[in-house]
Amino acid sequence: MKNSLVISTYNWPEALELVLKSVKNQSKIPDEILIADDGSTYSTKKIIEKYKKMLNIKHIWHEDKGFRKTIVLNKAIAKSSGEYIIQIDGDILLHKHFIKDHLRNKKINRFIHGSRSFIGKHLTQKCILKSNIKFSFFHKEIKNRINMLYSPFFSKIFSSDSKSLKGTRGCNFSFYKKDFIKVNGYNESLTGWGKEDTELSARLINNNLKKRKLKFNAITFHLNHKSSSRENLDENNGILQKVIEEKIIKCKNGIEKYL
Repeated sequence: MKNSLVISTYNWPEALELVLKSVKNQSKIPDEILIADDGSTYSTKKIIEKYKKMLNIKHIWHEDKGFRKTIVLNKAIAKSSGEYIIQIDGDILLHKHFIKDHLRNKKINRFIHGSRSFIGKHLTQKCILKSNIKFSFFHKEIKNRINMLYSPFFSKIFSSDSKSLKGTRGCNFSFYKKDFIKVNGYNESLTGWGKEDTELSARLINNNLKKRKLKFNAITFHLNHKSSSRENLDENNGILQKVIEEKIIKCKNGIEKYL
């Protein structure tokens, strides 16, 4: 079964280069990589062109008209050829078995959310300066360090299937493409930062899928950066609550227009 890794990005080429370096370091290289680019400048394209020589990459770009992550993700996934989609953000560094872990845990009628550790500001700067993608458990600038621990044995014990939206995060996320299309992908009526991954997960759950919450597997490291604007968060929360209360399965404004 072919798989596709989708990476969302916007105008942080230094971080994207570290992400792609961690992809290149995988024990299982994804069959293809799609960069969902929300309108970055030429500096990002330059990094992508460099890694195209080493990895099978497609660059999906649209004009910068503000935060339109749901739209560019739908465009990218529409162009994917994999039956199984693994999704991260352009500020997420991967443990070397990340892809293998997602593929090993995939299952019909299931989607997956994994965990992350947070890298502090100064350590992030040092990582970019020295092109470092490996971290010590004992480094003082790491938060949620328990999420750094890698253990297939403990993962079997502590990972769980549920229909809970708690811990939903699109930066460490995977699903069958057919399930994504069935619920019409990301809801493009959610604009700006926040809740797009939770709202999608709610519709998947309403469609009788279970969420696998992975622990001690599919480990990621989140680089430090300035927070995005939350100005549309209340509106996005309202859309999410309607999906939950009315058990909506399919959004109206989604991926279908690109298929």
